[in-house]
Amino acid sequence: MSEGDKDLTTTSVKDVKQLGTFAAIASLSYVFWICGGMEMVERLAFYGTRQVAGLYGTDSVSNGGLGLVEAEVGIIMTIWVITQTFVPVFTGGLSDRIGYKETIFASTVVKIGGYLLMAIFPTFWGFMAGAVVLAFGTGIFKPGIQGTIVKATNRQNSSMAWGIFYQTVNIGGFLGPVLAAYMRQLEWAYVFYACAAIISLNFLLLLSYKEVDKEERLAHREKVKNGTVQEEPLWLDSLRELSNPVLVWYIVLFSGFWFMLYIFWDIGPLYFRDWVDTSVLVRDIWGEEGPSGFAIRFFAMNNEGTAIMPEGVVNLNSMLIMVICFWIAGLSAKIKAANSMAIGTFLASGALIIFGGFNYAWLIVLAVVIFSLGEMLASPKSSEYVGNIAPAQKKAMYLGFSQLPLAIGWMTESFVGFYLYGELASKEQISRRMLETEGWSADQVASVPNGEAFEKLVEVTGQTAEALTSQLYAANDIGTVWYIMATVGIISAFGLYHYGKWTYRIASLREEEEMKTQATPAE
Repeated sequence: MSEGDKDLTTTSVKDVKQLGTFAAIASLSYVFWICGGMEMVERLAFYGTRQVAGLYGTDSVSNGGLGLVEAEVGIIMTIWVITQTFVPVFTGGLSDRIGYKETIFASTVVKIGGYLLMAIFPTFWGFMAGAVVLAFGTGIFKPGIQGTIVKATNRQNSSMAWGIFYQTVNIGGFLGPVLAAYMRQLEWAYVFYACAAIISLNFLLLLSYKEVDKEERLAHREKVKNGTVQEEPLWLDSLRELSNPVLVWYIVLFSGFWFMLYIFWDIGPLYFRDWVDTSVLVRDIWGEEGPSGFAIRFFAMNNEGTAIMPEGVVNLNSMLIMVICFWIAGLSAKIKAANSMAIGTFLASGALIIFGGFNYAWLIVLAVVIFSLGEMLASPKSSEYVGNIAPAQKKAMYLGFSQLPLAIGWMTESFVGFYLYGELASKEQISRRMLETEGWSADQVASVPNGEAFEKLVEVTGQTAEALTSQLYAANDIGTVWYIMATVGIISAFGLYHYGKWTYRIASLREEEEMKTQATPAE
């Protein structure tokens, strides 16, 4: 085992007694809370766009959407994820070298440009350009924020800190789709203009931000400048750190969790729009008279208050995390990191299986709750894990590496998920095939604008939309797409469990060797 292996395995698995819930919260510095505020603002804007991107792309042009098929949206999403997740792998170390505040400021400027491109150019290439610019800005934002979190916390409060940080992420993640659900019913472009305005608020928060250990970083930079400390090129340094097998296996195995998470965020809204009747939830909770205006906006309903919008169903995930993540973080502090990640990934897999088996609204809600619990056990713990194994002068670099499993999972999902949904479960594509069975020629079907095939099938068959939806769902294996995705998660969950046993065993052997060395008198 190399010296790097020893550092990673011993540091990552060594048990450190965590502070109690309230003691850990009280120990967090103001810089931590400023970072939480900036992350909340950034996520509010980001998820205001991200959670409705698939809906916007596949919505008909007559409704203000792009009128794309699922595979075309998948191309945009794939380019988006490649940019957003691979940028910080090789630029995360920039925050360590030029300053966290500077990179956060630059990223905010870039992200504003991305939202404006989406608003001004409502075409495939316009949205693609906006996505790439937005992804680049997000890629240089993450390491600075997360690197600050690592430096502003310690091993005694890190579980709670990352849980609370994840909670602030999901406050923004909850409010963003609520905003988008309202704005897109007015005009799609308003969604992107609003997100550009929201992200601008981070300029104000940056005024009170202070980089932790800035003097230490500057002193280190001065040593590099005068030649006292030799420093490799950033790209070579990154590749060298990535060669450690403990880090490599973490990246490979945890990518399965991110694969499922983005399936939920990307394919979930399309599935809920196509096959789940959410009016049942509204009637069961608010009765026949329906909800008030506040509830309509808070739960992302349509303007009539008769049904919850697709992004509103997904948003239950963010709402749960926003409310109870700190409590789950307190529980997960008692669980070893790899085990917590394995349990969370397994729960998320179970939720996808429920999606595949049922389209009844209340069972969908149950599945979202299970998925959310799994996410709260897995995702914050992974950030804590990577932050704790990182060397002192490479915190942002390692938090950049944490984007690699996200990159693998999201990139695979962006292509596979949208493609499989289009082939196996899309109401639009199934309706086009049904029109051909009704006697339409291929040319006639092709003449129907994307996003309008189901409405045309309703006209042709004379059935109600509800009855026709039930018929199409029963006649097609809609759940297959979810079962395929859940299988990936189950494999990852078992892999993470055995990965934990492996790393703990390595650490134990290393500690035994060190104890023997200390006990042996020097000759």
